Amino acid sequence: MTTAEKYVSAAYLVFLAVLLVYLTICSAKVARLEHEVSELIHEPPVEAALVDTPAQEEERALVAR
Repeated sequence: MTTAEKYVSAAYLVFLAVLLVYLTICSAKVARLEHEVSELIHEPPVEAALVDTPAQEEERALVAR
């Protein structure tokens, strides 16, 4: 095996290692996002009545007078 073949083999191994690390990071990110989305889907809805719109606040102020 010549020196050039060794360098080419080393370059391919480095490329494959970087590719493996990149794919591992991407798969971890996708798994985390899937988990967050499933939590959001199964989360109970927030009651709209708990948050007053500006119109509702104005109406309450008029009724209180």
